[in-house]
Amino acid sequence: MDALCGSGELGSKFWDSNLSVHTDNPDFTPCFQNSVLAWVPCIYLWAALPCYLFCLQHRHQGYIVLSRLSRLKTALGVLLWCVSWTDLFYSFHGLVHGWAPAPIFFVTPLVVGVTMLLATLLIQYERLQGVRSSGVLIIFWFLCVVCGIIPFRSKILSALAQGKISDPFRFTTFYIYFALVLSALILSCFREKPPFFSPKNIDPNPCPEAGAGFLSRLSFWWFTKLAILGYRRPLEEWDLWCLNKEDRSHVVVQRLLQERKKQQEQAARHQAAEASGKRLSSEGEVLLGGRPQAREPPFLRALMATFGSSFLLSMCFKLIQDLLSFINPQLLSVLIRFISNPTAPTWWGFLVAGLMFVCSVMQTLILHQYYHCIFVMGLRFRTGIIGVIYRKALVITNSVKRESTVGEIVNLMSVDAQRFMDVVPFINLLWSAPLQIILAVYFLWQNLGPSVLAGVALMVLLIPLNGAVAVKMRAFQVEQMKFKDSRIKLMSEILGGIKVLKLYAWEPSFLKQVEDIRQDELRLMRQAAYLHATSTFIWICTPFLVTLTTLGMYVSVDKNNVLDAEKAFVSVSLFNILKIPLNMLPQLISNLAQTSVSLKRIQHFLSQDELDSQCVERKTITPGYTVTIHNGTFTWSQNLPPTLHSLDIQVPKGALVAVVGPVGCGKSSLLSALLGEMEKLEGKVYMKGSVAYVPQQAWIQNCTLQENVLFGQALDPKRYRQALEACALLADLEVLPGGGKTEIGEKGINLSGGQRQRVSLARAVYSDADIFLLDDPLSAVDSHVAKHIFDQVIGPEGVLAGKTRVLVTHGISFLPQTDFVIVLADGQVSEIGTYAALLQRNGSFANFLRNYAPALEDREDEEVLLIEDTLSNHTDLTDNEPVTYEVQKQFMRQLSAMSLEGEGQGRPVSRRRLGAAEKVVQATEAKASQVLTQEEKVEMGTVKLSVFWDYARAVGLCATLVICLLHGGQSAAAIGANVWLSAWTGEAVVNGQQNNTSQRLGVYAALGILQGLLVMLSAVTMAVGGVQAARLLHQALLHNKMRSPQSFFDTTPSGRILNRFSKDICIIDEVLAPTILMLLNSFYNSISTLVVIVASTPLFAVVILPLAVLYLFVQRLYVATSRQLKRLESVSRSPIYSHFLETVTGSSVIRAYGRSQDFEAISDAKVDTNQRSCYPYIASNRWLGVRVEFVGNCVVLFTALFAVIGRSSLSPGLVGLSVSYALQVTLALNWMIRTISDLESNIVAVERVKEYSKTETEAPWVVEGSRPPAGWPLQGEVEFRNYSVRYRPGLELVLKDLSLQVRGGEKVGIVGRTGAGKSSMTLCLFRILEAAEGDILIDGLNVADIGLHDLRSQLTIIPQDPILFSGTLRMNLDPFGNYSEEDMWRALEQSHLHTFVSSQPAGLDFQCSEGGENLSVGQRQLVCLARALLRKSRILVLDEATAAIDLETDDLIQATIHTQFEACTVLTIAHRLNTIMDYTRVLVLDKGTIAEFDSPTNLIAARGIFYGMARDAGLA
Repeated sequence: MDALCGSGELGSKFWDSNLSVHTDNPDFTPCFQNSVLAWVPCIYLWAALPCYLFCLQHRHQGYIVLSRLSRLKTALGVLLWCVSWTDLFYSFHGLVHGWAPAPIFFVTPLVVGVTMLLATLLIQYERLQGVRSSGVLIIFWFLCVVCGIIPFRSKILSALAQGKISDPFRFTTFYIYFALVLSALILSCFREKPPFFSPKNIDPNPCPEAGAGFLSRLSFWWFTKLAILGYRRPLEEWDLWCLNKEDRSHVVVQRLLQERKKQQEQAARHQAAEASGKRLSSEGEVLLGGRPQAREPPFLRALMATFGSSFLLSMCFKLIQDLLSFINPQLLSVLIRFISNPTAPTWWGFLVAGLMFVCSVMQTLILHQYYHCIFVMGLRFRTGIIGVIYRKALVITNSVKRESTVGEIVNLMSVDAQRFMDVVPFINLLWSAPLQIILAVYFLWQNLGPSVLAGVALMVLLIPLNGAVAVKMRAFQVEQMKFKDSRIKLMSEILGGIKVLKLYAWEPSFLKQVEDIRQDELRLMRQAAYLHATSTFIWICTPFLVTLTTLGMYVSVDKNNVLDAEKAFVSVSLFNILKIPLNMLPQLISNLAQTSVSLKRIQHFLSQDELDSQCVERKTITPGYTVTIHNGTFTWSQNLPPTLHSLDIQVPKGALVAVVGPVGCGKSSLLSALLGEMEKLEGKVYMKGSVAYVPQQAWIQNCTLQENVLFGQALDPKRYRQALEACALLADLEVLPGGGKTEIGEKGINLSGGQRQRVSLARAVYSDADIFLLDDPLSAVDSHVAKHIFDQVIGPEGVLAGKTRVLVTHGISFLPQTDFVIVLADGQVSEIGTYAALLQRNGSFANFLRNYAPALEDREDEEVLLIEDTLSNHTDLTDNEPVTYEVQKQFMRQLSAMSLEGEGQGRPVSRRRLGAAEKVVQATEAKASQVLTQEEKVEMGTVKLSVFWDYARAVGLCATLVICLLHGGQSAAAIGANVWLSAWTGEAVVNGQQNNTSQRLGVYAALGILQGLLVMLSAVTMAVGGVQAARLLHQALLHNKMRSPQSFFDTTPSGRILNRFSKDICIIDEVLAPTILMLLNSFYNSISTLVVIVASTPLFAVVILPLAVLYLFVQRLYVATSRQLKRLESVSRSPIYSHFLETVTGSSVIRAYGRSQDFEAISDAKVDTNQRSCYPYIASNRWLGVRVEFVGNCVVLFTALFAVIGRSSLSPGLVGLSVSYALQVTLALNWMIRTISDLESNIVAVERVKEYSKTETEAPWVVEGSRPPAGWPLQGEVEFRNYSVRYRPGLELVLKDLSLQVRGGEKVGIVGRTGAGKSSMTLCLFRILEAAEGDILIDGLNVADIGLHDLRSQLTIIPQDPILFSGTLRMNLDPFGNYSEEDMWRALEQSHLHTFVSSQPAGLDFQCSEGGENLSVGQRQLVCLARALLRKSRILVLDEATAAIDLETDDLIQATIHTQFEACTVLTIAHRLNTIMDYTRVLVLDKGTIAEFDSPTNLIAARGIFYGMARDAGLA
């Protein structure tokens, strides 16, 4: 190098330590300045070039128009190039004129000139590639300026010293160069305009990150605006940014699916190759082995292939950060040496302090880029997994659905996908932890020699111990998941069937079941918590024990080994670095273990059988037919016997086919087989054309009525109106609060059964498909409505005339109008033919008909009347479910207004005249859509202190206090140990030895062990307290929900209540206690750091205040924003799962209508909404981290600076102590804010659980002072006295001033148009609705005076919807175990289930699946009958119980009721009037009042309302 710089006047040596190091006024030689300092930026730019060009080629975003900024930058670049070349030519000029300059004056201008040209070209290339702010160039200009500062100072100093400028030309060009470089740096910090031709950003609120400059991205400044907004007012959903394109669901999921498909194809090819290889080797074995199962490629591989690139980037960041973390201990070592050496020049100390600061800042910036990269990747993982699971759930077979409950599938989405998101940030530790350990051990070896091995050995020994604890924790976790799954499953069933539980007074039995599961769950939690405490003890003690054994070994191996400050504190700071990977490894192991469980569950689910899309042939078919089955045999699952066998059916185009047969003969299964929902064992199914499907139990979405009917198609007002009119829904629109815009609750909760069925039918009519599969749509509606629907929709004159219709029905009256009838029996076609042909054939069908069919006479003249009737009175307001009755009021007002205007006599017809097509649509839009389901409240602002107080009380106040004190003690012990170490290092050395090392070592050890014990004690106390809190909070929530009135469940979606039981209770169980421990840990750490630094360098107290102000300011901004983001995230999470639940239950309808893709898009949109709050939350953590760590880095800087300033009064030991503490403070400060905020966001779970534990409850179950006498009611007399009732306060009365008396043993039928208050009357009897005024007396006892269970357990109801719970049949009949085996069999015999149950291998222990799905609706109804027979109470209520049953079964039930309940009082809400014609009396309700009440014969004679209804049904 010296040769390069030449000799003579301008020549100089390359390096001169006397000039640069050992002096109070340091400087570099001119040669060094001209070579190294000039080359550093150039070397950087050329080194970065290849990677940068590669990246630029792959991200083309449209070019940026040449702006003023760009022109200026380019001009500066060109000028810099000119300046360098001027220098070069000046050197040549010198050469020509005989004074030869040193070679360096040729080399440097050439290198710099070429590099400046490169920079100028890069500026233009970036512009063409659409880069708005270039990090590479900013760093380049920054290096140029930094390297220019030294010559800048040194040229001025030398000119001043010599009194003249030695080389005026180069002096001038250098300052021009410096000014230009500085300008270039300033300009490069501004960003360009958005690219031209880039896809227009149509997002209303795009994410500012995409357009942020390099520095803004580096420091996360782009987030500041949102942080300030969140501080000023709680954030709302519309404040959140749209997602970046590459984070959106449809993009991420598509990438993942393509990758999976690619791998599946590879696996299939690989397998085919293997199979062919095997076949050659062993022909025989293959024959025996059966067909090989296709193996699914590992899902993990697909994930890694999809997200690998961002993973590599994160690895680069992590690597740089790991290496940087080892620089500070080395600098600390230099600093301590500097303090120990009084002769060293002061600027050394300042330089070291400055370097420490710079190094820390770089570490901070890189670490947070790494975290941002990795957390966003975690977010994409979750998005991808949810999307893939959702798509899979749409195509799984029914047998898979039966094996795994809906709850379990939802868990895959909520818990397992989340697990992946949580584990991703730790994944890099797999290679980073070993790297950090190796580096730390290497530096320690240099410091302490072989004694390090003692410490390392101890660490290695502790790893298996940690591993064992982690494995045990994982085992607990798996078991706990099982209990949690079963508890949530049971809760979701309870919420689904809560009405039935209330009617039967079965709550205590189910309460006990939940509490038993919870007991097991808590037992495991307690064990896991103790384990956790042990592992905490190990991890607090590990670093300490390692330091202890190493230092102990070091001083005892050789008497001459002296422990000085440098050795001790550099080792301590290295051990602190070592502590992190060692603590993380066990956590990583347990996290990976949990994730592997989740991965297996997801993998298992994804490899399940899918429905065979080729099962139904859609392309070809015999001409003239639309549906044909050849020799079809179908089963619900491979391991069950076939449900349908050898079917041969052909349906001509445009025919109306009825399918009839007894309960359970496979009518619904036939439709499922046509839809491809069943597994086809043999035969062929052909179906040509689009399909509309109306299932037996209507599937209604949680959206508006109009959206339910349109089902994703565009609104055509005329067609929409026609569909509503045909399905008799217009009258309902009049009554519903928002007309067609009324929001319908989950599962159609605010519609009656009939309305739901008609909406489902309207959806089919509107779809305008070619083939209509109708599964008994007429059973859920009144007989006159059924007739209307048949005539207007299904029948030969209906809207669907000319379409192919397959109708499963129990209504005989419609059969003559069908084209032909298929009679099924035991899964086979027993007869097939036209109605007339079947009657002549005199088969079983004909006999059946003769017994049941009423005289079918011609009633043309009554048609008109019927339609008027249907449209006027059929306002189908739900009785048994709430709807705002404001509307009815309004409706009456409209009517009276019309009659006043003289538009007829206010007859219903006039209402029809008003109803022209546009009116419906206008009305729909005009009526304010009154929402039934209240939006879930998002709590605003700070979490109230009362919530923390609630939790502290649940943990136990003493326990809380003890925990805090123990932590304080632990910090004191830790400080004590380190101060002791500092004193030890400062001890005088006599003859090259320190004397009382053993005493020093002993005290140090004692303090360390004490620290570990205190932590363990506090963890154990927290564990006990946490489990107790979890128990109390869940218990309060459960008991309150079991006692909530029915109205609460009608207005609150079950998903929301379930969320409290799953997500929130899960947080209380598993998250809160560890978070609190972490908070205490970091809080005491930060405090002890400040105490130590201030004690050793009191000057530090001056900067504490400004730093604390900055810290608190950032903390306030962050906590307000992040808390609200977390809340928005948890509110936007439930819709994902609600929609998923809805999809899983309605998947057959979604598939039938071919709407799978639309639903995937809806799900993606819901996930995106959720991610929109996750993404800023992640960014907020990074924003906070950069700012808080800056505060921490300032602490390091000032500690070092003040140590340098006060070096005369400080011992090296104290400096070592305070700086090694300062190096840790960053982490503690960061964790403190993070855990405070985590605690705030998680304690919200307590708030939410508390909110639902304090809702209003119904009356007490048992009133001790007034229990009814034993054997009550003896007579079964029921009396209503001036009784009125409303659904909820503020609504209209549903029953008005009802007075009637039913004598014991009477059979009373209750009839009336829908909405007359029939079901309400029965609900009042059970006190599901409480009286507004008046009383109900049973045997003279006022029911309002006794406990609800005393009342409900003495009445029996067969409800409208037969609800079964998953469990044994025995449990479904008698959950309390009150009845003997004989009683049950007798009840089954009487309810005609005996043959079915005895044919099952398990008998009474036959497992009913969730909701009783594995029984037909009819069989479920019979189970309800069996329950009633078991109870044998004096009063029996039948609520439209026979609507879903074929006539034979209906007859059986009626006969059973006649014989078995002969002495009882029976109240029947009737749809089919023939069932009540032989009753003692009939009560006709109209608009909540008694219209007629007398015996059927008298009422018919009176020719009133009842007569009209009987005539419609052909009974009068």
